[in-house]
Amino acid sequence: MRVVAVVQARTGSSRLPGKALMEVGGAPLIVQVLRRVRRATSVDETVLATTNAEQDDTLASLADAEGVSCFRGDEHDVLARVLRAARKANADAIVRLTGDCPLIDPQVVDTVVRELLTHVGTCDYASNVVRRTFPRGLDVEALFTDTLSRVERLASSPEAREHVTWFIYRERPDLFLARSVESPDDFSHLDWSVDTQEDLKRVRGLFDRLQLATRRVTWQEVAVGDMSGAPST
Repeated sequence: MRVVAVVQARTGSSRLPGKALMEVGGAPLIVQVLRRVRRATSVDETVLATTNAEQDDTLASLADAEGVSCFRGDEHDVLARVLRAARKANADAIVRLTGDCPLIDPQVVDTVVRELLTHVGTCDYASNVVRRTFPRGLDVEALFTDTLSRVERLASSPEAREHVTWFIYRERPDLFLARSVESPDDFSHLDWSVDTQEDLKRVRGLFDRLQLATRRVTWQEVAVGDMSGAPST
């Protein structure tokens, strides 16, 4: 079973344009994401899925410098872009991630992938986002390539084409076997995704305060540090 992580990113964000290129912990935000995802032991290959727009050439160059394959496709039909990126990488299963999560945790990636692969035949889609107990910014979705192919054939609404898995858990959950990965404790009040300048400031503060550019800590340690406002020890 070949598992491919597809990280979707573009520089044309409406709320914080160019956020993928902004510095976090001494590197562009997207580079932090790619480096963390590549530490997941369940993932055979990581692919950056960006757009054909000239403004995203820099993203493609950064991926190349990190040794990460880059697939370029339609800016607005993100569903098709992610699926084609996965097919090009010969993926049997896809880990769908977004490029605005610089604190993505490889162990969380592994946990969600394991949930999918240990329930072959009784699970089409596993995630920690439908019922949220993890902090935002640790969002991981895993599904089989055949499942996303079904979605691509059936989904037609603008929301489903843009949000990739929307059709599975919002429009037609009756068509899919889904499993939820949940934390024993509820940390859903924490937000480590980067959508605004304030988000960027908060995440930069965590990287600096907890020395995350040079230390490998668990997401639980980051959560404790975030809630206490003090360095993790």
